[in-house]
Amino acid sequence: MKIRNRLMTVAIVAIMTAISGCSRTFDEVNTDPDALPDVPPTNMLANVLRNSGEQFGGDIDGYGTFAGYIVKIQYLDYFGGLVPTNNGYGNRWYACYYNNTQLKDLLAKTEEAADAYKNIRLVARLWQCYMWQYLTDGWRDVPYSEALQGAEEEGSILKAKYDKQEDIYPAVMASLKAIADEMATGFGTDEVGEGDFIYQGDMEKWQRFCNSLRLRMAIHISGVAPDLAKSTIEEICTQPEKYPVINSNAANCYLYWPGAAPYYEPWYETGYTGDSRVNNFGMADIFIDHLKEMEDPRIASVANVASDGEYRGYQNGAKTPPPVLTRISYIGDRYMKNAAGFTPFFKSCESYYIMAEAAMLDYNVGISAQEAYENAVRLSMEDNGISQAATEAYLAGKGKWDNTKERIWWDEWVALFKDNFEAWALYRRTGIPSTNYPSLNSIYGDAHNDQPFRIPYPNNEYLFNRENLDVVLSNVSDYAWGQQMWWDTRTGVK
Repeated sequence: MKIRNRLMTVAIVAIMTAISGCSRTFDEVNTDPDALPDVPPTNMLANVLRNSGEQFGGDIDGYGTFAGYIVKIQYLDYFGGLVPTNNGYGNRWYACYYNNTQLKDLLAKTEEAADAYKNIRLVARLWQCYMWQYLTDGWRDVPYSEALQGAEEEGSILKAKYDKQEDIYPAVMASLKAIADEMATGFGTDEVGEGDFIYQGDMEKWQRFCNSLRLRMAIHISGVAPDLAKSTIEEICTQPEKYPVINSNAANCYLYWPGAAPYYEPWYETGYTGDSRVNNFGMADIFIDHLKEMEDPRIASVANVASDGEYRGYQNGAKTPPPVLTRISYIGDRYMKNAAGFTPFFKSCESYYIMAEAAMLDYNVGISAQEAYENAVRLSMEDNGISQAATEAYLAGKGKWDNTKERIWWDEWVALFKDNFEAWALYRRTGIPSTNYPSLNSIYGDAHNDQPFRIPYPNNEYLFNRENLDVVLSNVSDYAWGQQMWWDTRTGVK
């Protein structure tokens, strides 16, 4: 069944559940013959995956700006002010905790028959780990060990303490390894069901996502916890049959949207009214300039030519709009004009960029840095619809391997477009693109010389968990700067 029908099923379940609550007394709710006593696990998974796609797939500006890809060109502001709110970035905080709460409930409901629900439980645990990775890479220190414990039978911890990223990372990586090891011994017999909008129940692809996510987290900490990073990456790369990774575009962790109301791809929904473009987003000058300098054929996929036939970017946070909006390149149609487009969570090329970097660190990954880099480039080009001839010309020309980590990082930056959150992590970890710069129209003036280090904590944390929040706020400056990510070892940034 197509994703649209699956999404409609989830909506119907939610509506029926709401209707079942329209009784005069709580007793009537509990005995209503039309009420749904339990939501099927596959519907619970569907709700989480849909919510993830909506909340994490709509980052046109924000992370897209932080990573150096996209700028506002008409309604200029400073990314919503980068101050604590319960909208925007705060919604993503709540989505992570909401999703993990729903997944925890799914696991609790299936615990007594765990063997009969093995596959969907594996997927639920895996997506929980992805949510934790997203949270800590966005906010650094977050409630983890005491989180999701609001029920009375669990001690009612309503104000959870904040755990350090240094402690969260190894814990999540250990959970991912446990899942990977279970998957390596064999899958269950149960169907994940129609709620699996990403892989349609293909457990081998979920297994690949698990190990690729392990690679991502390991390379993040390679500069601060090299032993754990090395052992994790080498374990995966030297045992590809036991720990397979996403190594083809067919296995990309993408959520494709139905393309019909109300389930449009988020960038399309934000960027178009009917079939007319909302002229509020243009390409960043540093991105377009780099693509042109490198003669990178992906420019035709990620961007449109301006009205004069040229590719042209605009300044980040400029004080005034361009005189003619159409003289700035808009986001490419593949990424923004497809109502049935995709939200990426992990691209196959990323696996190989990580292997290339790991090989440069003298990790045993079973492949040379050059071969891994070239594999990554070819996968990225293929994913963008670039011809093989243009791809090979790029690899023989400006994109030729030069035996440096910088060549890996620059190309990975281009390839990660639309997975803007991970591209922002790449920038904070490596300093690539080195041409990146803070907004020219910052509400903090020239107090900061870099893009934000973190996302502001939402306002509700200030209102309802201030005692625990204050512990980490001592390391925060202007809500989005201050202490860098644990794995961000750059110097000279503020």
